[in-house]
Amino acid sequence: MKPTRFETTIALIDKKNSEDINTYHVFGLDYPKELLYSQRMSRKLLQFNPNASRALQIAARAQHICRWKIARDEYPMDRVGYLKWRETLKKMHVEYTSEILKQVGYDTQFIDRVSLLINKKLIKKNEESQILEDTVCLVFLDYYFEEFAAKHDDEKVIDILKKTWVKMSDKGHEAALQLNFSDKSLSLIKQAID
Repeated sequence: MKPTRFETTIALIDKKNSEDINTYHVFGLDYPKELLYSQRMSRKLLQFNPNASRALQIAARAQHICRWKIARDEYPMDRVGYLKWRETLKKMHVEYTSEILKQVGYDTQFIDRVSLLINKKLIKKNEESQILEDTVCLVFLDYYFEEFAAKHDDEKVIDILKKTWVKMSDKGHEAALQLNFSDKSLSLIKQAID
């Protein structure tokens, strides 16, 4: 049976992300870092919102497509440099994803919708943008937070948690508090949200 446009899109995003030169070690295996991240995004999105639209599922999967191609250290290592790097990345993610969507035959309207979501426009105003932002935060908290917290002092970790919490919806907060955290992490989260 011929794969659907949606299945082909996901496969092409995965193909791009499998080229990541950076790896992440999990359960004794090395995975291309962004391939693993994108699969975690898809899984978390469907746990959080089982009825997610195709556009939202594609935007979640393509959230970091080819991210390694623009290194953080190509920009000044300050807040302004960080924000500029993030904006440049979003443009690149949109370009790669739009190219794939055109290739498999999606129309301009659908491509624009996916692009808006990848660009994280209208968070707090657009339901799908908010769901995607919640998913990004939940993936960070579930898979990457403990490692991040171990590398930074508590003050910085609490600051990042506060910024993460503000971006999330009430439903996102609820889902976050149901994740499994170490006692130390839970204590930092409580300090950040009190």
